[in-house]
Amino acid sequence: MKTLMNLATVAVVTLTASAAQGAIVQYAATLSGPSESPPNSSPATGSATFDFDTVTHLLTISVNFSGLLGTTTVAHIHADTAVAGTGTAGVASGLTSWTTGLQSGSYTSTINMLSSATYGASYTAAHGGTAASAETDLLSAMSIGKAYLNLHSTTYPGGEIRGFITLVPAPGMLSLIGMCGALTGRRRR
Repeated sequence: MKTLMNLATVAVVTLTASAAQGAIVQYAATLSGPSESPPNSSPATGSATFDFDTVTHLLTISVNFSGLLGTTTVAHIHADTAVAGTGTAGVASGLTSWTTGLQSGSYTSTINMLSSATYGASYTAAHGGTAASAETDLLSAMSIGKAYLNLHSTTYPGGEIRGFITLVPAPGMLSLIGMCGALTGRRRR
């Protein structure tokens, strides 16, 4: 238990220090048909990165996908599922300027996480009533795997491929966690 507390402390201190200096926090998702709810047999795949700037509050979203059976209609970030990595949730934010009619492609856009236009009205209302509170809750959901990116198509209107969004450890974070674990292990002996 003490080891877990030490690891958590190192992670919090490192993330806090990074945020105080204005860091880019990165999230990622791997998209597939079997990850949908309910799962489907689409052979399509995709990947996405989400780079959040802690100073400007801009989120840059980059998505690559291929092999859709249908053509793209819309894409959304959904949050917050009850359990990380599973379930469904309402739309938190749509992807602006999403290109429709594609079976393969890429997408990049930057959104202001402090703008009320970024979120659906029901998401904002359910998450504190302001864009700032919606931002906090969405980033939290993304950090713990309770948010997902869903690409909808003409063949699968409810979503052809989706992937749960997870926090990518900051460079050096894994080394710090490993060192903390090694030091804690030495104390036990």
